[in-house]
Amino acid sequence: MDPQIIIARRVARELKSGNLVNLGIGIPTLVANYVPADLKVFFQSENGLIGTGPIPEQGMAHPLLTDAGGRPISALPGAATFDSAMSFGLIRGGHVDVTVLGGLQVDAHGLLANWMIPGKMVPGMGGAMDLVSGAKRVIVAMQHAAKGKSKIVAKCTLPLTSARPVSLVVTDMAVIGFPDGKATLLETAPGVSVGEVMAVTEAELTVPDNVPEMKL
Repeated sequence: MDPQIIIARRVARELKSGNLVNLGIGIPTLVANYVPADLKVFFQSENGLIGTGPIPEQGMAHPLLTDAGGRPISALPGAATFDSAMSFGLIRGGHVDVTVLGGLQVDAHGLLANWMIPGKMVPGMGGAMDLVSGAKRVIVAMQHAAKGKSKIVAKCTLPLTSARPVSLVVTDMAVIGFPDGKATLLETAPGVSVGEVMAVTEAELTVPDNVPEMKL
């Protein structure tokens, strides 16, 4: 299975009916495609929409209907639009139940770096800082490693997004939580052993006696 689909399907299992959920750009946007039909989840885009649906099929995208990253989205019946002030009021006011964001690095204590690489052009900070600080639960959806380097690091070398730790990290190899502030291996991906996860993870991981396999 495609690594990004593994991540998106596993994250979708974290959502509950009635949740107001914000999806970041990249892998997080795929999560909307794997939410069970009987689950009533309200997706919010910080550029002013509640009620986003799956990514539109080819040829069905509307040029004025996009997510915060400018990618086409669909709107479900009953969707609501509003201005940025209202949108960020929802985020900063603590009304977003779950945000799913991409990540460049997450450290051993759950701190996230996801908004810039020094020396590279940054088109805008976006809403990640507000979302990590304001959402009730923060899930990072990202590849476990990039270009041979672990993205689960001992300490972030890139600028942090927030001083608040994230709640959960879902990668193509593992699910990692931070009980007591320490990175803990909670699940492994199908066909991936604990040893394989440890071999490609820079941060020290706490490993319980029993680590179940992800259910997708």
